[in-house]
Amino acid sequence: MRARTALYALGLLATSASAQVRHNSNAPIDFNAGTIELQDRANRAILTGGVNVRQADMTLEAQRMTVAYTGRITEGSPQVSRLDASGGVTVTRPSQRAKSQYAVYDLNRRLITMLGGVTLVEGVGNTVNGGRLTIDLDSGRATIDGSSVGTTKAPDGSVIRQGGRVTGRFSVPKRD
Repeated sequence: MRARTALYALGLLATSASAQVRHNSNAPIDFNAGTIELQDRANRAILTGGVNVRQADMTLEAQRMTVAYTGRITEGSPQVSRLDASGGVTVTRPSQRAKSQYAVYDLNRRLITMLGGVTLVEGVGNTVNGGRLTIDLDSGRATIDGSSVGTTKAPDGSVIRQGGRVTGRFSVPKRD
């Protein structure tokens, strides 16, 4: 019975993930931040202070973000190739929210990799924790593993999470 419940919950995650397939990685990227520093010779911009980036129906929030772009200009804008985010990173997509310490959005490969104290919440009540999360924006597949960047401690100093394991909770539908 438990195995069946776990498989059902995994099916819910898979259904939710397949609904994510429609992300448009070619959509324009809108941003706002406290400050921006343009480093044209290095083909990058550094955004700091409550950075919020939106592309189609996906939002990426962090305290600091480095935007790497190619030397090509299309329709008056540089072509962004990569976003590196740090400090309270949150990625929000329809029915999915992920948090971590760091994230890299590789626009060319259409992959988001999140590192350090990762928490992924899908739908209502489905939560998975680990060290590294990879989101494939083409397939909608989210993969999380136990790789760790440091440890997470509670306010009293006790260790809450230490590397190596993936943990979580799946919701179970109510039955009569």
